[in-house]
Amino acid sequence: MAEKAKKPRQLKKETVREKTEKQTADTAAKKPRRIKRAASTAAKPLKTVRRIGAKEYYLPMPDNKVGRFMNKRRRVIPKYFREAWAELRQVTWPTRRETIKLTIAVFIFATIFAVVIGLVDYGLDKVFKRLLL
Repeated sequence: MAEKAKKPRQLKKETVREKTEKQTADTAAKKPRRIKRAASTAAKPLKTVRRIGAKEYYLPMPDNKVGRFMNKRRRVIPKYFREAWAELRQVTWPTRRETIKLTIAVFIFATIFAVVIGLVDYGLDKVFKRLLL
């Protein structure tokens, strides 16, 4: 009986992406990030205010023209603020890394623009001093 040649057993190697996903899943399960903790702490009073503001209140009024006009359900928070809050909830905020990149880009642009404006100002100053003096 001829023995079959045994192939060495190959273990599946984890890719870098799989390692990263595994680490992020482990750290997310262990403890929430500081920002998320702070946001949830800050959101608790806002949730209470939102719950109170969502309620409709009925004000009993006398039965006359003014009373019938005013005798409607009223909310504590005006419609403008409710709609503004709804719009803010739809915003996709940039990540920390994107924010840092964009901030650095703004600083670089502002510096280059300031240098260019300074050079143009200096050059025009020299030209007008020679022409006028």
